[in-house]
Amino acid sequence: MATPRAIQLHGRPLGGDRYPAICAPLVGRTRERVLAEAAAVAARRPDLLEWRVDFFDGIGDIEGVVALAAEIKRAAGGLPLLFTRRSSREGGEPVALAEPQAVALCRAVCAGGAIEFIDYEMSSDPEHVRAVREAARAAGAQLVLSFHDFQGTPAREALRQRFALAEQLGADIAKIAVMPRGMDDVLTLLAATLEASGALKIPVISMAMGGAGAVTRLAGGLFGSALSFAVGEQASAPGQWPIDELDTALALLRKASGYWGA
Repeated sequence: MATPRAIQLHGRPLGGDRYPAICAPLVGRTRERVLAEAAAVAARRPDLLEWRVDFFDGIGDIEGVVALAAEIKRAAGGLPLLFTRRSSREGGEPVALAEPQAVALCRAVCAGGAIEFIDYEMSSDPEHVRAVREAARAAGAQLVLSFHDFQGTPAREALRQRFALAEQLGADIAKIAVMPRGMDDVLTLLAATLEASGALKIPVISMAMGGAGAVTRLAGGLFGSALSFAVGEQASAPGQWPIDELDTALALLRKASGYWGA
């Protein structure tokens, strides 16, 4: 098996010897709750925090969001931060924010310098994707271009094309999340991930959501998925494991499989 492509940060693999790396979401609705959540979740030692700003009640205050990103970084002891505004069309919280405003928010947060990664949906208008990509590059942040299907699982070829599109659009990392209707869909997602991880020059992230897809959050790394999302205090998507349990299970899998350099 080829060595999987890890996400790099400052010239080193994110998570070090732990592959896939573990990311925990922050979903607090107020400043106080987000900061308390950041400190509590950081103590459980994920490799990355994701701030799901679409959960945040103050999302419309760009200056406030930029300032809070820096506060989150301090509260979490400097852990790397992924900034995500998930749209409602791809499973995010409904917010009164038009897409040009969302792009302005992304650009401001990148310029603020508190984040290492930013997630933006590859299905967005190409000009908006370009604007976020340029803002990320100017700030030295990495762009995750993502696709989410909460209704089902596209065919393997469609998933392959989605992974490839992320790279074509200039992503540093490609991410796909789907909702399986059965274990055949889980196999479809894993097969597409394995193919993309070998074909693309960038790292890939994938997961099948819900109970049927929970296995992908553990075994996805064997198929090339470089990051697994785990519950810090609250889940941001169905099927996420608690950090402690996922870390233990990954360690056992590494030992049993002899893979990932274990």
